[in-house]
Amino acid sequence: MEASLNSTTVRVRYAETDQMGVVYHANYFIWFEIGRTELLSAMGLPYDKLESEEGLNLPVAEANCRYRQSARYGDDVRIETRATVLRPSVIRFDYKAKRVSDDVLLAEAHTIHMVCNREMKRHPLPEKYLAALRSN
Repeated sequence: MEASLNSTTVRVRYAETDQMGVVYHANYFIWFEIGRTELLSAMGLPYDKLESEEGLNLPVAEANCRYRQSARYGDDVRIETRATVLRPSVIRFDYKAKRVSDDVLLAEAHTIHMVCNREMKRHPLPEKYLAALRSN
């Protein structure tokens, strides 16, 4: 079951580009993390509360990105993020990075996260989190 779409916009900084003037590929994953944490916050589930109050983390188990077009310095990039609960202790986030000026798809990706306790043992996501993710 999918969570609602959340959009976050980032502006490409000069430091995020390579010698060819395009965004270095690894920076997209930083933007996807921004999208992921913003999605959770928009749902009333800030990631820092998951860590501090529930003692849980969401380490990345898998990350995949398909690059379609280049982003360049100064571009505004919209990161669209959705979440899917695969199992009570496994969440998948899907991302699309689009240039704001022309809505061109720059990259699409997904990350799969395990829900783990402080000892890094798999743990089910608390029901209030599961319910929020499943209801959107």
